[in-house]
Amino acid sequence: MTLRVGQPFERKVDAPLTLALPVAAGDYVVGRVEAAGAALDVDILGEDGAHHRRIADQQGGVIGFRFVAEAAGIRLRLAPAGAVALSVVIEEVVPVAEQRPPAAEYLSPRIAGLAAELAAGRGSEAFWREVAERGTPLIETRRMPGPFYPGAPARMREQTLMTFLWRGAQRNVRLVGGPSSDHAWLERLGASDVWFVTFPVPPATRLAYQLAPDIPDIPGDARVRRGAISATLQMDPFNRQPWPRQAPDRFNQQATVELAGAPTQPGTPAMPAADPLLCSFVFASETLGNSRRITVAHPRDLDPSDPNLVLAIIFDGERALHQIDVPGMLYTLTASGRLPPVVAVLVPSIDSGTRSRELPGNAAFADALADELLPRVAALTGIRPEAERTVLAGASYGGLAAATAALRRPDRFGNVLSMSGSFWWAPEGRDTDGTPFVGQSLAEAGKKPLRFFLSAGTFESGHGDVAGILESSRQVRDISRLKGYETHWREYAGGHDWLVWRGALADGLIALFGAVHEE
Repeated sequence: MTLRVGQPFERKVDAPLTLALPVAAGDYVVGRVEAAGAALDVDILGEDGAHHRRIADQQGGVIGFRFVAEAAGIRLRLAPAGAVALSVVIEEVVPVAEQRPPAAEYLSPRIAGLAAELAAGRGSEAFWREVAERGTPLIETRRMPGPFYPGAPARMREQTLMTFLWRGAQRNVRLVGGPSSDHAWLERLGASDVWFVTFPVPPATRLAYQLAPDIPDIPGDARVRRGAISATLQMDPFNRQPWPRQAPDRFNQQATVELAGAPTQPGTPAMPAADPLLCSFVFASETLGNSRRITVAHPRDLDPSDPNLVLAIIFDGERALHQIDVPGMLYTLTASGRLPPVVAVLVPSIDSGTRSRELPGNAAFADALADELLPRVAALTGIRPEAERTVLAGASYGGLAAATAALRRPDRFGNVLSMSGSFWWAPEGRDTDGTPFVGQSLAEAGKKPLRFFLSAGTFESGHGDVAGILESSRQVRDISRLKGYETHWREYAGGHDWLVWRGALADGLIALFGAVHEE
């Protein structure tokens, strides 16, 4: 007997039964067997009667199945262990000709519209003229489906979408620094010259990014291949907010975007009259066995005996100086009354290798700062550094170093300003059992005379079960507060970049030393 699609076959049986199936080669088949009574085997047989596939092995009740027919003439064999009431139905058969993917869905309404235009035979020229006029990334607002509670604010009913674009790549395009916590791949829109990726983002988003088109597909492990991204990584040519404004070429420039809800960044841009005093000296450390040029910035009318004076030691000093203009920022914050006078000590990293050795939990580095650098700064400026008015500040590895160095030498450093701290780090061989090493250190040690400002970006989350900077920073925050430390926390709608840290540095200094803390 041959089954018919949608028509149940019902019978009581106590012996094997074979039913022909109405299918052709390549058909997708969905069906169901219901057995009341004895358990049974359910098998698919080929046209020649040979076994092809087992669906159920001594099973009863409702047995659902899905398969692709490899040939016409196949059959369904049902072999009960005893008397059983059967109901068999083929619910759906989808022929090969009808097996088509659903129409693509796009988060971005504009990309969806462009897809329709391309399908209608129009080209992308008008779209790219529009992009050149509007700039990138594309920012759209999409109405979200309800339900919403009565009186819900309009912002809850809308979603902000950010679409990154590239024109004319041949093989691939990758986004570095966007809302993804990883480097995201752009998708090609059909066979057009449009590459895109869209993210829902908070309306307070601020970020810097670059795009890497046609990354060379080189042999090697994942690390080597990931490094190849830098070969083509560059400024988005359609973006209207390059950073820095003046750069030697597009490869040394980032694109930026700041949505209307992005928080203000105190002290940026610096006031036109900003005129801090900058001086420098070569710091040769016997402890570390190296030397580097340190830059010191402070107001020209500095009073070294001012009890409210703040000493800020800032890691990655070359970036702080040239990329975010820390001297101008601090001058502006002091002149506007947001901060007391600040002596900023900008400590450069020398090179990436030295940075990765010195900043992550390095006791010698902490001691060099406390016992060698502070006396040099005191001699240069005439100040008398006090731990409660001294802060270590840094981002990423620098944020980690701020915490670990202060925990080691709270006698000299009483404040920690950590931005996107690499709290995922732990000493080699140390089992943290999922708790950040810095969090463990805080929990295990007696309470020290320290205060904390911690921050992270919402786009710095981890993957799967692996905690990212956001999650590990939250853990350190919670442990610090449970331990009784004064701990300030800020979470920014941004990623792992200096555009965000520019504001976080100012926010942190104000939280630790602003008017509310003035004596």
